[in-house]
Parts: sequence; structure tokens; C-alpha cells
Amino acid sequence: MEQDKQRPSRTYKNKTYYCPISLAMDLVGGKWKGVILYYLLSGEKRFSELKIVIPEITDMTLSIQLKKLEDDGLITRTVFGDKPPLKVLYKLTPLGERIGPALEQLCLWGLTV
Repeated sequence: MEQDKQRPSRTYKNKTYYCPISLAMDLVGGKWKGVILYYLLSGEKRFSELKIVIPEITDMTLSIQLKKLEDDGLITRTVFGDKPPLKVLYKLTPLGERIGPALEQLCLWGLTV
């Protein structure tokens, strides 16, 4: 991709970004966000299902990262029922789905290093 030093800034969630990579990394960067999004590519999951496929993440960290992804508009959280135990499902939004091809390529790249 040709680097364009005259690229205009972009504001997302009241923060200004001067490089689209900075915006993307804020949304999906870090140790866990990309992993969570990757596993949600195959469909909606419950908290416990995410814990099974990502066993090294703590409950607290998973909860925090899910909240951040929801706040950033990448996933939705749907609660079923009105009494405990509630059923809560996490699912990618259309914006979250758009990161899918990049995550799949990162996964393939990770297999080659």
C-alpha cells in the first residue's frame, strides 16, 4: 500500500487517528482482543465456550476484553432470561466481521513463523 503523508485524520469514538493502523490496533490490538474475535468468527459463543477455546485467559480479563470489544462496536452481547442463571451470547457485529479476513491471514502467518 502506498504511504500517503497527506492522508486526512479520522475521528472514532472521540479520538483522532492520523494513521489507520493506529485505529485498527486500538480496536483489535493487545494480547486477547484478536484471539477473542478470531474465535467468534465461527459464530456466537457463550462466555464459558470462549474460556474453553482460550484456557489461558482469566475470567476477569475475558470479561474486561469482551466489554471493550462491545464498547468499540465489534461484538454484541445478548442476554436471554430474566433470572440467574442467564444465558449470555457474544457475537460479531458487521464491523467485527470485517476484521475476519485479516485475522485469518494473521492465523496463517502465525503458522509459518
